[in-house]
Amino acid sequence: MKRRRTALVSLTALLAAAVTALPAAPAGAEETEQVRNGTFDNGTESWWASSNVTAAVTDGRLCADAPGGTANRWDAAVGQNDITLVAGESYRFSFTATGTPADHVVRAIVGLSVAPYDTYHEVSPQLSVSGNTYSYTFTSPVDTTQGQVGFQLGGTPDAWRFCVDDVSLLGGVAPEPYEPDTGPRVRVNQVGYLPSGPKNATVVTDATSPLRWQLKNDRGRVVAHGRSEPRGVDASSGQNVHSIDFGRYGKRGEGYTLVADGETSRPFDIGTAAYERLRTDSAKYYYTQRSGTPISDELRPGYGRPAGHVGVAPNQGDTEVPCQPGVCDYTLDVSGGWYDAGDHGKYVVNGGISTWELLSTYERSLHARTGEPSKLGDGTLAIPESGNKVPDILDEVRWELDFLLKMQVPQGQPLAGMAHHKIHDEAWTGLPLLPGDDPQKRELHPPTTAATLNLAATAAQAARLYRPYDREFAAKALDAARTAWAAALAHPDVLADESDGIGGGAYPDSRVDDEFYWAAAELYLTTGERDFREYVLNSPVHTADIFGPLGFDWARTAAAARLDLATVPNRLPGRDQVRRSVVQGADEYLATLKAHPYGMPYAPEDNVYDWGSSHQILNNAVVLATAYDITGASKYRDGALQSMDYILGRNALNMSYVTGYGEVNAHNQHSRWYAKQLDPSLPAPPDGTLSGGPNSNIQDPYAQSKLQGCVAQFCFIDDIQSWSTNEHTINWNAALARMASFVADQG
Repeated sequence: MKRRRTALVSLTALLAAAVTALPAAPAGAEETEQVRNGTFDNGTESWWASSNVTAAVTDGRLCADAPGGTANRWDAAVGQNDITLVAGESYRFSFTATGTPADHVVRAIVGLSVAPYDTYHEVSPQLSVSGNTYSYTFTSPVDTTQGQVGFQLGGTPDAWRFCVDDVSLLGGVAPEPYEPDTGPRVRVNQVGYLPSGPKNATVVTDATSPLRWQLKNDRGRVVAHGRSEPRGVDASSGQNVHSIDFGRYGKRGEGYTLVADGETSRPFDIGTAAYERLRTDSAKYYYTQRSGTPISDELRPGYGRPAGHVGVAPNQGDTEVPCQPGVCDYTLDVSGGWYDAGDHGKYVVNGGISTWELLSTYERSLHARTGEPSKLGDGTLAIPESGNKVPDILDEVRWELDFLLKMQVPQGQPLAGMAHHKIHDEAWTGLPLLPGDDPQKRELHPPTTAATLNLAATAAQAARLYRPYDREFAAKALDAARTAWAAALAHPDVLADESDGIGGGAYPDSRVDDEFYWAAAELYLTTGERDFREYVLNSPVHTADIFGPLGFDWARTAAAARLDLATVPNRLPGRDQVRRSVVQGADEYLATLKAHPYGMPYAPEDNVYDWGSSHQILNNAVVLATAYDITGASKYRDGALQSMDYILGRNALNMSYVTGYGEVNAHNQHSRWYAKQLDPSLPAPPDGTLSGGPNSNIQDPYAQSKLQGCVAQFCFIDDIQSWSTNEHTINWNAALARMASFVADQG
């Protein structure tokens, strides 16, 4: 299922000039130049400049003087329209450019010159840092005669001069092969292994017989050795691989390496300290995702920023948001909450599963045999609320819960008690863009049954967990949950429009029986009431096999109910069977893990990796971890621990999908404000941010230009433009936070 779409938008309508249709260029191998007068021999003919830019030909180059004080890149620009693009054809986009003063960043785009101003390729070189000649190859995803080449010069405090020459967009070129640097052929968890946990690695090799391996400490001394196990060709990578098991060695230390087949792995530790850091870093991620409040640079050095969407110009704010035309005639204060991902939207269904998983991380610490509530307690996350005698993780989740409650339709209105599906910009914005600089109109989208049940489930769960700390809020949450439940029963089939994806993700869900089951379960666990108990017991979902290969997600929420019914103390009739069903699901994932040469509980049909595959692997590991909590059987604990290896480096690309963890890690996730790749003055994503990971469908143009024909694990690129393989989201990080906390508890 297509999860969400985040388009990269180029110029605003103010910059779009009138277009004249041109004859379509023939597709094929013949190279064809699409830019007219790219050498500026005919002055500025065919080129335009925005009204605040002075542009003229000087010494054979087009030189543009851009003003200072503009907020966005596209607030000042030069470009050319009427560019023909052919779907599936490869183009080489090249130019020479300089900036005065030096080191300025220009955003060079090939995109659409009319609404919705989609960008098909973009680069943001820092001029004069890596030479002055730039060349890039990409594949067009569309047929159009209304294309545009543009150079965006805004978003700087000071005026500067941009000069460009030899601008070319050559069609019919051979696609540029993309060969990821996968480093040494010995693939390990680059962060670390627990002293008492499993320790496995994968070797990419042509060898068919067992290989000798050596484990070396940080001084190069061999401390363990053995022989590998040939595994044949791994279908998820197309590689011939061997497995190495060095689990018998458990001495703590840093800087270990594994040597096999003439290759030395990237370094790793044996210990628990890294997982204690990851426990907090993965949860600290949410503070810098907050909407409606300034982010303190003292608390998060390098990430401080003004409040977003509080109505300070050019921002229109979230304190009085109208509905989309025709949806309602009221406005709501829906300020606060977390930005969902790399965009500025806020979505109830994705906020719901994220809230549940973080609350369940805390709830597990209260009930599990290895749980440690103090590790998530007051003062652990360094957030503004630290020191208020409430566990920090509850304080952080409260920021989202308050927003979710605001999304409920007021009494006296049509569909009262239901929840609006989402709130976001009227149109897509470009990258980079700080939340406080977003100029777009904000809109509430129609209420849906799925959103309403997400509100009911999470508010009911919150009611039991916040009661010891804030009885008034707990009562308010439970009242909202009851109201939402009644509204959903009255309107059981109000579904999100799958085409409602302009300005934000659509998040459509064609069935909501799982959400009904989840909401009823949470209401029962909190109240113990007969009506909710009977709904749970009579739901067909209650006895269904819900632990499929893809695992659970925002659109597949039955597991949220089943896991909580199995672990949160309750008197549900037949609870032993509920617990057995979780263990049976874990058995399936454990069998998948053991059969997989890269040791992960994820093997989707035909090796078609789904959007956000990294968090699906983690959520399958959550089922394994829960089976351990239920049974105490070490095989489930070990399976859950081993699942982290893939996320942290033991994979075909030999990289960690968590920013700041591992020698080579994803750090260019698609984001409008963690955008260091596009603007050196902005930060990269904070440590502990999970990338979505390989996605076989490669929906974004950048991935399509690089990864055509990719095999499963290779359908990934760590680039800010690849929103289908490399975004970050609040629900993906919730899975990381839950598993990081579990692993740390096993230390």
